[in-house]
Amino acid sequence: MSHTFPALRTPSGDVPADAPRWNPQRPSAMPHHRYRPAHARVPVPPLDRTWPARRLERAPLWVPVDLRDGNQALAEPMDTARKSRFFDLMVAMGFKEIEVGYPSASRTDFDFVRHLAERGVPDDVTISVFTAARADLIDRTAESVAGLRNVVVHLYTATAPTWRDVVLGRTRAELHALILDAAGHLARRVGDRPGTRFQFSPEVFNLTEPDYVLEVCDSLTELWDASPDRPVIHNLPVTVEIATPNVYADQIEHMDRHLARRDSVILSVHPHNDRGTGVACAELALLAGAQRVEGCLFGNGERTGNVDLVTLALNLYTQGVNPMIDFSDIDTVREVVEHCNRLPVHERHPYVGDLVHTAFSGTHQDAIAKGMAHHAARAAELGVPAAEAPWDVPYLPIDPGDIGRTYEEVIRINSQSGKGGIAHLLLTHHGLDLPRALRPDFSRAVQEVTDTTGRELGHKELWDLFRATYVEPAMSGPVTLESWSTEETAPGEHRFTCVLRVGGREQACEGKGNGPLSAFVDALRSAGIEVDILSYAEHSTGSGPGSHAAAYAECRVRGAVRWGAGRDTSILTASVHAVLAAANRCPAPATGEAR
Repeated sequence: MSHTFPALRTPSGDVPADAPRWNPQRPSAMPHHRYRPAHARVPVPPLDRTWPARRLERAPLWVPVDLRDGNQALAEPMDTARKSRFFDLMVAMGFKEIEVGYPSASRTDFDFVRHLAERGVPDDVTISVFTAARADLIDRTAESVAGLRNVVVHLYTATAPTWRDVVLGRTRAELHALILDAAGHLARRVGDRPGTRFQFSPEVFNLTEPDYVLEVCDSLTELWDASPDRPVIHNLPVTVEIATPNVYADQIEHMDRHLARRDSVILSVHPHNDRGTGVACAELALLAGAQRVEGCLFGNGERTGNVDLVTLALNLYTQGVNPMIDFSDIDTVREVVEHCNRLPVHERHPYVGDLVHTAFSGTHQDAIAKGMAHHAARAAELGVPAAEAPWDVPYLPIDPGDIGRTYEEVIRINSQSGKGGIAHLLLTHHGLDLPRALRPDFSRAVQEVTDTTGRELGHKELWDLFRATYVEPAMSGPVTLESWSTEETAPGEHRFTCVLRVGGREQACEGKGNGPLSAFVDALRSAGIEVDILSYAEHSTGSGPGSHAAAYAECRVRGAVRWGAGRDTSILTASVHAVLAAANRCPAPATGEAR
């Protein structure tokens, strides 16, 4: 028993005899014996599976169920205004079949379906409505969809043994008869309406005997007289996840192979996320023969949610497959979903979270910075815009720009960050291309601040710190230039004339050299300030006549080595300031302290 966490029971059993020596884990006291593995609950018939060798090469028919299944899971269900906004978002994104409600369950859902019927729906969008297998509920559902052009009526009944025995109190035969009666009633009520099709969900399919699901589904295919021109939808849900995704894939492939009139059946899946593997279930099910996927945007739904259609679609996108849905403004999509659901989307949610394209780690930042530079160079080689060049940047499986994100937050700086990420932000936002030898020096300055404050630094704060550390010492150090001028007295000979203020006193100095900087160093030497320039770099920070130049100088003064920087519209002025800043950052002779 832990004294720090008294409610926890630290595992203390004997290490299993067959455990390798490198694994010291001990058995916990949790009652795992209460649970049965999935294969012991619903065995899948022997299958010479083919799905592991297949590849996903096209998008399925996406069917968002946010307005029905997702809405049922909300503490505050959506009203008509929120549902309308959500529906309009889905249409704008390109969804062509949308489940909009359970019209027999509430007045709000019924009224929303009528609202759609009265205001009109795009001709190529199909409305799906949900109903239990009861005649009175089917009648109410039929009333709600009157006047809609394209409709799917979705009939459901739980079929798993536990539900049959405990919830419904029906045998297999009795439940089958109930389903057939309801399906027949549905056909009589709406079967002659043009544009109306039928869907059946054996709820808890993944816990139902495969032979029973086939028996029920095939009988409905026959009853509804499915044809290639008017196919029936058999939707096989993982109502409660209880197995690894490969088990579901086996179940789907078994159904794909054995369903009657297969060319007249749309095989659909509806995974939930109780084990956190809803996306994997859907992807493997598609490999196994599924053609249609029901889910929610960002995964809202009962318990741990429905499968996330955004993640599924963008997973395909990263493999070069057109998702058939538009996510070019994913932040707007998220804002609408959060407003309608009154639920936040997590910062780490795949693709859309605030932090999913962000790197704090120094090694990650360095790789991203180099990858972005390589991508830009590659685009230039190909003669195409960077937004059209093939994407292959470390740690970024998708170009944030493709989904409407900027590169502002790709690299963010905290105490774990490194020199590559810091340099990338200064280059991207302020045009400063720091010399490689300077980067570790500035990284130490950044880490000192982030360690002390415990917070991250934005690019503006990085620039302020860089300026205070390397640029401002030229203006505020112990040695300042009151005035100066330089001239070329002969080819390869330069003179630098200046007035220095040292320790509060002005001093006129002059120096000579083979260039302006060497002449400046000679002038400093005449004032008793010994400076050696060890390395130097310069560049323009922009384009055009008014753009600034940046200069960087690494200098040795009194045995200490420091960097200085200058920024000015004149490259010569920037260079002089860089050398002076480096000199002023070296230890003062009186105190020996670094400035």
